[in-house]
Amino acid sequence: MYPRSFHYHRAGSLKEAVTMLGQLGKNAKFLAGGQSLIPLLKFRFANPEHLVDLSFIPGTSFIKEDSGAMHFGLMTRHSEIEHSALARRIPVLHDCAAGIADVQVRNQGTIGGSLAEADPSGDWANALITLDTTVHCLGANGTRTIALSDFVTDAYTTALAHEELVTEVVVKIPPKGSGGAYLAFKRAAPVYPSASVAVQLKLAGDVCEDVAIALGCVGLTAIRATEAETALRGQILNDKTVATAAEAARAAADPQSDMRGSAEYKRQLIVALAKRAIQIAARRARGEKVEGAHLYA
Repeated sequence: MYPRSFHYHRAGSLKEAVTMLGQLGKNAKFLAGGQSLIPLLKFRFANPEHLVDLSFIPGTSFIKEDSGAMHFGLMTRHSEIEHSALARRIPVLHDCAAGIADVQVRNQGTIGGSLAEADPSGDWANALITLDTTVHCLGANGTRTIALSDFVTDAYTTALAHEELVTEVVVKIPPKGSGGAYLAFKRAAPVYPSASVAVQLKLAGDVCEDVAIALGCVGLTAIRATEAETALRGQILNDKTVATAAEAARAAADPQSDMRGSAEYKRQLIVALAKRAIQIAARRARGEKVEGAHLYA
């Protein structure tokens, strides 16, 4: 299908974009990479009268380290993060970026646009919620910073005001002895995952000092599997504790049956993905160089 007709506007600065959207009213939307929004337009699930394109605003695509944190600009493409040596220092982020859809989507899609769209099948919110992540925003009333845990409030819904946009995503660099992994199961590369698991943990020897586990595509938002985290925190990592955590992750999942699989099928995927992601994260925490490729049917 083709989208309904709309008026196209090109912003020259972030401030101008905010002003434009405020003037154009409730039937206007921002356009970043468009890899989530454009399919919604084509299926006419979204029908804005105006689109304000952010793609030509200078200085909005960057990856930099500052004050113990990694900073990603609004328009930073998935492919830029995939190939960034800086981003590789936080493996869960590299895994996420490298596994999003196909090369064409990764070259066009943006981290800021993905978070702002809050697609429940998206990847970034699930990976980032296992880290200390804040979202920097700009609106008519100035700037503000929102913890990611408070940013995505429901499917396709965020804490952003209508005329407010994401300017930067800031991720605190995990301490020494940490490791992470992000794994998704897909029918094919271009499609959304049937289920995904993100893990970030810190080891002291064989003991898991701290851990965050998040589940994707099995709820309206990314789910923190807190019972699974409790099963690992303070425990020696072995087959038994990892299996217990994976079963707890299964219990936290709230999937719906759809074309990607039945609810029970997705729960089984969560168990398998959680086990593998925990194991990869632990090996990385010990300093091993381990690839964490997605799984395909």
